[in-house]
Amino acid sequence: MARRVIIVGPAHPLRGGGMATFNERLAHAFQEAGDEVEIVSFSLQYPSFLFPGKSQFTTEPAPEGLRIQSLINSVNPISWWRAGQYIRKQKPDLVIFRYWLPFMGPALGTMARIIRRNKYSRILAITDNVVPHEKRPGDVPFTKYFLAGCHGFITMSRAVQQDLERFEPKKPSIYLPHPLYDNFGEPETKEAACAALGLDSKYNYLLFFGFIRAYKGLDLLLQAMARPEVQELQNLKLLVAGEFYEDAAPYLQQIEQLQLQDKLILHTEFIPNAAVRHYFCAADLVVQPYKHATQSGVTQVAYHFDKPMVVTRVGGLPELVPDGEVGYVVEPEPKAIAAAISRFYVSGAGPVLAANSSKYKKRFSWSRFVQAIEALVDKL
Repeated sequence: MARRVIIVGPAHPLRGGGMATFNERLAHAFQEAGDEVEIVSFSLQYPSFLFPGKSQFTTEPAPEGLRIQSLINSVNPISWWRAGQYIRKQKPDLVIFRYWLPFMGPALGTMARIIRRNKYSRILAITDNVVPHEKRPGDVPFTKYFLAGCHGFITMSRAVQQDLERFEPKKPSIYLPHPLYDNFGEPETKEAACAALGLDSKYNYLLFFGFIRAYKGLDLLLQAMARPEVQELQNLKLLVAGEFYEDAAPYLQQIEQLQLQDKLILHTEFIPNAAVRHYFCAADLVVQPYKHATQSGVTQVAYHFDKPMVVTRVGGLPELVPDGEVGYVVEPEPKAIAAAISRFYVSGAGPVLAANSSKYKKRFSWSRFVQAIEALVDKL
């Protein structure tokens, strides 16, 4: 039975740190299932003093075939009321909120309560985080306020599922792994990818991809790059692709102190969607040296391009990367990360890991994700 679905969360023209891409791909997945879909996004997501990047907006064209309305101002309660009233009057069968930051709790929690007044719409939340990576005053009450307005929840890591159960132990919730990011184009040859990025294809490339924040552990990876077992690998460079979301100076000082200038290529600007495939296809190995995590969209981009991975044993990362099958799971420390990088190149395991990745990724389809959500709705 076709449903009317409204997704509430970042979408074009916001960048959203991968979240906008996810929401737009989820909307397409509901459309492919025969549902009518709309995204209600933000006119203002963050006040400028809270936003760590250079711009909250993308210059890329809007996704085709999607209805997106930018109605929510995160710091303007009048907009919360108007957006909530707009959705309430539409009487959608299903409203899906994206919840990733307690700062959004007052806005999204107020909207959820307004929508519920129609006594019809079922409200689910995809909770990327319940306990945030960087803690701030108000986290717990803001999160409680939002969660109380929902009928049920979807988590994309078991770690978040456990956090959620401490807040809402009685409401229905399901764990669904993050679906595959299959919307960045088809794979291309390493030579073509390197040419597009202005890189020399004779080198082997490790890839660190995504916004640079303390919890993502780039400093650990830099220390790993300086270890002897990595230094002795021939023609190896680390490609860092992503915008600094904190002060770059400590990282640049670390690079200089470790004398890694010749081992690094820094593309530390925002990476548009059209360029994503170049970075993954240029790389032999994707490294996620996170100090703590919930789930990571980078994993699902790597799967799309059949790229082996090194991930740390934190949060939901090990759930998605079977150790020794599609990559390596290690402790979040430089020595362990360096050992995995060395093992990858010395063993020549790349082709086997890539072939396994191609098979394993089939379980992360968007159609399965949507079917599981609709099965949960039927139980509410």
